[in-house]
Amino acid sequence: MKGDKLVPKRGSCLRKNDSKKLAISISCQSPDMIMVINGPLLITKKVKKWTLSINPHEYYMVINIGEANIKLKYNHDVSGHEIIYDPYKYDHSEKINFNPDDFVKQFSIPAGYIDILSKWYSIKFTYPEYNIIFIKPEMGISIQVHTHRSEEWEILGGKPIIINNDRVYYFVENGTKFLNEKMQYHSVINPNKNPREFVALKERWSGSFDEDDIKRIYNPNNYH
Repeated sequence: MKGDKLVPKRGSCLRKNDSKKLAISISCQSPDMIMVINGPLLITKKVKKWTLSINPHEYYMVINIGEANIKLKYNHDVSGHEIIYDPYKYDHSEKINFNPDDFVKQFSIPAGYIDILSKWYSIKFTYPEYNIIFIKPEMGISIQVHTHRSEEWEILGGKPIIINNDRVYYFVENGTKFLNEKMQYHSVINPNKNPREFVALKERWSGSFDEDDIKRIYNPNNYH
């Protein structure tokens, strides 16, 4: 059986299974926390040994959110499985934040924004009552929760993968809305390979908005 090791705070690629059922044996020295994507489900649990069953053609990913290494073993070779999202593809690349002026020139950014938060994998334009967020192709934001606010997302473009509480939604159509309640997991992944095919979403919030009100459960982008 082929295997992998995941150190703390690292995850596997998000893959699509082939036509055979896949079994992933997960083990660690003592019970610790893991997070898995298993088709439409996001599962978080403490395990010492667990066999995860993946149906044919389903999507899967394993994330180590504990404090110790975990070992993965597969009952057949997964090297041919399609990689939907590699969270570390640009791990060793130079990280240059988007130039807002260049971004506005290239994309149809509505006028009236009052603030901009530019990162190397996303850029956010803040308006008086909402934000518009763009996410770079082949990138995702952290899986996170908020303590003091809830958020409503409306998908504007890019057919993203959305994590919303304990569910995962794939290739979401424009106009779809999601409510991220306080302390619920949420994330956005842009699976597109075309470098110009950004995911765009409109974000509204209720409660107290503060950029520091973010607990990053899994953060592949190492943003602090």
